[in-house]
Amino acid sequence: MVKKKKSSEQVCKKMDNCSGPGAIYGLGLIGSIVYYISTATGFWVGVLGVLKSLVWPAFVVYELMQSLGM
Repeated sequence: MVKKKKSSEQVCKKMDNCSGPGAIYGLGLIGSIVYYISTATGFWVGVLGVLKSLVWPAFVVYELMQSLGM
């Protein structure tokens, strides 16, 4: 007999807590907003910082790949 794999929804229902990646992204978003706003020198730089904080994973991946020489 072949066992069926459980779907992610079934696993999440059993675990009652499946917010791992979302929680990490949310904490990173809050942290990056605080960082960009605290280092802003003007209003529009702060607005740009908030926009940058929405896409912070792209900056992390870019810097990682650049440091690895890819």
